Amino acid sequence: MAYWVPRLLINRSPPNAALLMIMGCLAYAVIPGMPAAADPTAAPHLWELTSELVVIIVLFATGLRIDNIRSYRLWRPTVRLLLVAMPLTIAAVATVAWGLAGMTVAGALLLGAVLAPTDPVLAGDVQVGPPLEGNEHPVRFTLTAEAGLNDGLAFPFVHLGILVAALGGDPSGWLSDWVLRDLLYRISVGVALGAGVGWLLGRSLFSPWGARAIEKSGPGVIALAAVLFCYGLVEMAEGYGFIGVFMAGLVCRRVQERHQFHRQLHLFSEAIEHALTAILLVLVGSTLPALWPALDWRHSVIGFSLLLLIRPVAGWLSMVGTDLTSRDRWIVGFFGVRGIGSIYYIAYAAGHMEFINENQLWALVAYAVFASAVIHGMTSFLLDRLVSRRSDRSVR
Repeated sequence: MAYWVPRLLINRSPPNAALLMIMGCLAYAVIPGMPAAADPTAAPHLWELTSELVVIIVLFATGLRIDNIRSYRLWRPTVRLLLVAMPLTIAAVATVAWGLAGMTVAGALLLGAVLAPTDPVLAGDVQVGPPLEGNEHPVRFTLTAEAGLNDGLAFPFVHLGILVAALGGDPSGWLSDWVLRDLLYRISVGVALGAGVGWLLGRSLFSPWGARAIEKSGPGVIALAAVLFCYGLVEMAEGYGFIGVFMAGLVCRRVQERHQFHRQLHLFSEAIEHALTAILLVLVGSTLPALWPALDWRHSVIGFSLLLLIRPVAGWLSMVGTDLTSRDRWIVGFFGVRGIGSIYYIAYAAGHMEFINENQLWALVAYAVFASAVIHGMTSFLLDRLVSRRSDRSVR
């Protein structure tokens, strides 16, 4: 037990994520004298800040992990997932939530946007390994690159749900502003500034004075400062900080691709991420007894439809014509892990607008995260056994 508990608290794999949520649920449901659970519908700002910090740290570390970015053929499945599978998933979830559960158009659209992105935090078992590990399988590369980018690319659709809730369903009053500002400008700023900060960080770290600074302060301080600086700069310019920090990690790695310092940066970022994620998952579990009474069978259908039907089918269809085999496309579509990013988005939206279906939205998100942790956690070990070995050669 003394060995098992620390392993549970520092490992971010989906099985441990489910166990941490169960621990939080049991602690608040069974142990007498526990303080009241942090109600996300009453204090969404706490959830927003905590999940935001976890996501930005892991996105930077995700950018550092990717060893090879030079092959466009390797990126094609990711591009298809972002441009085709994500909008299809949002539309399908929103349609089911509106037609089956009777949610408002704004609430259904927001739910689709919140649940559409795959999570970089809880999907470590199905992504590429640490920097310099090499032998990145195309399936793992696709899952890693998608998770690194789609947390930021879901933001325009979250803003769209907020706009519809505030201004109504008539697009004449907000469509052009949404396309120009939320879709085009903010994505472009996130990519450009994030890449710029990553290049400057890489050039600085591997200069003579940067090496001396690392010797004095260690890699951890440098990594955390870089992440927070990049995120703050992009947000000040009204871009998407999630895209910015991923691009910063990706470009920083390119300055000196084979340097061992990238592994040190990754390990420090991962340690912070694991600790914060464990706390957040226990808190999510503590809210389950209060949130789940808002759910009925229709909400269960929405959650399982997303995980077992909508995402797998949308993912498979979006990658038709790529170098991945049909079986590998099904695997990529299936392992769309939901997690901390969804918690951040629902907390962000709840802090900016009051939704009629807010209790149901929070309950559905918590339910989807828990169900994803259980389903994907129980099956993640099968990934290496099922992927097609020949795709390693076909994408090179």
